[in-house]
Amino acid sequence: MAPAFISSEIYRATGYRGNHPLAIARVGPVMSLCEMLGWFTEDAPYLQSPQASLGTITRFHKADYVAALREAEVAGRVSPEARETYNIGTMENPVFQGLYQRASTSLGGSILAAEAALERGVAFHPAGGTHHGTPDRANGFCFFNDPVFSILTLLDHGKTRVLYIDLDAHHGDGVEAAFADDPRVMTISMHEENRWPFTGRLGDVARGRARNIPVPRRLNDSEFDRVIDEAIHPMARTFTPDAMVLTCGADPLRGDPLSSLDLSNTALIDGILRLVPLSPATVVLGGGGYNPWTVARFWTALWGRLAGFDMPKALPAAARELFETFDCDLVDDDEREPYWFETLLDPRNEGPVREEIARLIEAVLHLEKDLQPA
Repeated sequence: MAPAFISSEIYRATGYRGNHPLAIARVGPVMSLCEMLGWFTEDAPYLQSPQASLGTITRFHKADYVAALREAEVAGRVSPEARETYNIGTMENPVFQGLYQRASTSLGGSILAAEAALERGVAFHPAGGTHHGTPDRANGFCFFNDPVFSILTLLDHGKTRVLYIDLDAHHGDGVEAAFADDPRVMTISMHEENRWPFTGRLGDVARGRARNIPVPRRLNDSEFDRVIDEAIHPMARTFTPDAMVLTCGADPLRGDPLSSLDLSNTALIDGILRLVPLSPATVVLGGGGYNPWTVARFWTALWGRLAGFDMPKALPAAARELFETFDCDLVDDDEREPYWFETLLDPRNEGPVREEIARLIEAVLHLEKDLQPA
């Protein structure tokens, strides 16, 4: 069966406000672009994300934290005590209208994506990927941790070897911590070194089932291919997953203001497509991404490739008009590439493979002996 696209009409509007990095158009434009291109069909459907119930959310998140989040949304403000205790109402994790509904809908979508992947083989939920959330505090723009719920759903359905791969520019710290004591789950995170949250060092293995690949600034496509094919792919094959969750943030892309990686979306999509077949059931989530042009084009093209649609050589006029409506305080006018308005796929960014990449791959594979199937 063809994959399913999971989303919600709530994402047509931007939730965050002001100069927050997420106060940009992200998932809504992906939905609009897919509609323009005819990429929601009976065989590759758009499924409406449900809102997760309170009982579901408190399976992982603490009840007092969830209650504080709901109270803050209703009141429109946060007490000093709640701000200190739960890290909400801050510049990083502000309270805004619709916050709880958006966060719980993202969580519900990741549960539905896991269920759809079990049925269809692959499901894509671009509004997912809030991988920094902790049980009792907001963290890194993440109020809930929806990838955790994708993994829990797969485990609930009898999966015993669930692989989580995180390709966001920032370390997937919340997911790694959530499953550090669960031998059924392995986590692999490729992220920019010395970048917030400043965790996920090469030698960090949690309780043994985590692998971290901190890559250097200006990672190019040639280097990324090596990391995928010579490190992540072999470790994934060795683990032999019976289900997989991928977080695919758009922030490793060239032009993202909150990272210094230099990938094309062409290379990132090709790498993802080489990983998806390693499992009979794969959930593909979104994640970070703070440039509206690169986010929308990447996730739209990723869905098109996952669902087997032909890539358009040029975008329709309506798509170009949509891109003209975007704005982002973090991306100056002279930094906006002309092809962002014309095509979905970037030209590849080839380059030399630095010696430190080879050393990084060798070092992470040195740990592979611990990954033999049980």
